[in-house]
Amino acid sequence: MSLDKPYLDVPGTTIFDAEQSRKGYHLNQFCMSLMKADNRVRFKANERAYLDEWQMTEAQKLAVIDRDLNRCIALGGNIYFLAKIGATDGKSFQQMAGSMTGMSEEQYRNMMIAGGRSVEGNRYTGEKK
Repeated sequence: MSLDKPYLDVPGTTIFDAEQSRKGYHLNQFCMSLMKADNRVRFKANERAYLDEWQMTEAQKLAVIDRDLNRCIALGGNIYFLAKIGATDGKSFQQMAGSMTGMSEEQYRNMMIAGGRSVEGNRYTGEKK
């Protein structure tokens, strides 16, 4: 018997639930390893070799190499763990979020200052306006 997950019906949204947590366990553990300076140095020196030390899927490894954070999230990554990759690259969370939305850092910041994204198109598919 599967769980009822009505939240899966929110367009463009991946909810980090228990299933996502299991799927992304090794990806998220890799991210947490970047909290140690020596691991950041090793990762930056040879990303592929460092990633191959982790039991991640090939898709997860490629998403990290490509810095495709939206793909990382779809593959079980949690944004708070993935932020360690951005920090390793010298990027702020705001820069990362902007890249995930297809906006520049300035556009993203201005949108958030103006109140964030409109709810239009971001409701449950069956929800009435």
